[in-house]
Amino acid sequence: MQKKTVMVAVAILAALLAGCGDKKSEPAPAAAPAAVTAPAPAAAPAAAENELGKSVFGKTCAMCHAAGVAGAPKPGDKADWGPRIAQGKDTMYKHAIEGFTGAKGMMPAKGGSANLTDAEVKAAVDYMADKSL
Repeated sequence: MQKKTVMVAVAILAALLAGCGDKKSEPAPAAAPAAVTAPAPAAAPAAAENELGKSVFGKTCAMCHAAGVAGAPKPGDKADWGPRIAQGKDTMYKHAIEGFTGAKGMMPAKGGSANLTDAEVKAAVDYMADKSL
């Protein structure tokens, strides 16, 4: 009986998240051009990716990940993220982009927001995983 209840809850959650996929993401603001005489700092590309990840997380991922809905690991929860991070980024990206159902819950493809690019999803995964190291 409990398994059936969980599956119904997951189906309802997936349906709700699918409705969120119609929202358009706003493009990340363009970075200011680097000075002509000074080389760009080595951390600049990572910082831009974190900003993109933070933005996507806030607009899409936080709906489930901030509260741990349907087993979604909360950013900063090392116990929940540790095993996922240990699988490697390629696996985390694949599960986030294509969707995944595991023992702890389910991840809808692209968080139910089909209009997200793979790069945006990867940036959000990186943002959440980095908070959990």
